[in-house]
Amino acid sequence: MGDQNGFRGLRLTNTMTRQKEDFVPFDADNVRVYVCGPTVYDYAHIGNARPIIVFDVLYRLLCRLYGADHVTYVRNVTDVDDKINARAAQEGISIRELTERTVRQFHADIDALRALRPNVEPRATDHIEEMKTMIAELVQRGHAYVAADHVLFDVPSMPDYGRLSNRSLDEMQAGARVEVATYKRDPMDFVLWKPSRPGEPAWPSPCGIAVDGRPGWHIECSAMSEKHLGPTFDIHGGGIDLVFPHHENELAQSRCAHGTPLMAKVWLHNGFLQVEGEKMSKSLGNFTTIHDLLADWPGEVLRLNMLRSHYRQPIDWTVKGLEESRKVLDRWYAVVGDVEPWTGANPLMDKIAAPLLDDLNTPMAITVAHGIADEVADDHEGDDRSMFKSALSLLGLLEGTQSKWQSWRPAGVTIDETRVAKLIAGRAEARKTKNWAEADRVRGELDAMGVVLKDGAEGTTWELKR
Repeated sequence: MGDQNGFRGLRLTNTMTRQKEDFVPFDADNVRVYVCGPTVYDYAHIGNARPIIVFDVLYRLLCRLYGADHVTYVRNVTDVDDKINARAAQEGISIRELTERTVRQFHADIDALRALRPNVEPRATDHIEEMKTMIAELVQRGHAYVAADHVLFDVPSMPDYGRLSNRSLDEMQAGARVEVATYKRDPMDFVLWKPSRPGEPAWPSPCGIAVDGRPGWHIECSAMSEKHLGPTFDIHGGGIDLVFPHHENELAQSRCAHGTPLMAKVWLHNGFLQVEGEKMSKSLGNFTTIHDLLADWPGEVLRLNMLRSHYRQPIDWTVKGLEESRKVLDRWYAVVGDVEPWTGANPLMDKIAAPLLDDLNTPMAITVAHGIADEVADDHEGDDRSMFKSALSLLGLLEGTQSKWQSWRPAGVTIDETRVAKLIAGRAEARKTKNWAEADRVRGELDAMGVVLKDGAEGTTWELKR
């Protein structure tokens, strides 16, 4: 599949060049991807879920194209940060206790979203020595300097700083804060290492600094990506909000420390997320966590709802959209029933993969899936339904069974399923004998219980009201 250089037909929009390009990895036997992960101080919000889901689809596609054994996916955990320090102090617990609890919460939430675990999930606090080594190298190469117990990156030392975010130094300096630390040589210089305050995490400092300190945010990802993927790798991903300053600074650190012309061959960024047409914020009362949404919706509904928008476009997160996504999955699960996924050659997976090869066009892949569902709905042998179920695994969907799908309930809701089944059977008998009044009465009783009936070619199914 593909040519000797490793091209498999995949095209991606590179933030660096602002163009859609053929994806050709450095080494087709070792495709390497780094994505910025969570800062673990609280439940992840639904905006955080977007890169998790987008790059999970990319990971699944790369594994299909190059083989799972030839893809390394790294997504970090930031467990040293000002927000973490403040939250731990607020709760009166240790930083370690807070970060361990939050990592467990994060894993539980994204597992429910059907996101595969990365091959490596490095934590910042496990890579302090690598950060210090890189910082010392930057100082030695003349790209960083020590001032007032800080180590700062010397931005003017990198002539093309700002290329990723398409900003000139003059533009960035004009937008810098009026009050600039007096120890900075240039307003744009940023912190690689800083002294720790009492009670904060602290490690022996690099570059001969006498007081203990801790790393700046940007150096963390530079050090972790180098440790697990090398000085240069294939794809660096994250939300568009990270392009500047985080990814711009990562790029500067890594290139200057290693003397390389690039850090990643492709920079990939997903668009912003709004809630009901407004920017998500606690002040507007529309701040929504993955955890809270999972109490009311199956994880697959959240996932499909995210994938119905192209990853580079803004997405408006609405209840109406969730309801529509739920209906789509109701139908698809009705089509596949409880069949096992297909394990052989699968032409239907190729059909789903085709639009994904064009810059991860998930909306088109979903449109293709609708067409396939129409075609296989009447397949009584089961092979086509089994292939359809397997094909949707590229999108991380239909990985359960219809029985489990129908039995999902919102958190805290209980229902007497035996009674529901008896009432549905009684209604079916009433309809068979054309006793419409009794059939309507039973429907009304079920409605009062919060049960919604759906009559279809394969019989009557039900779900709870939302």
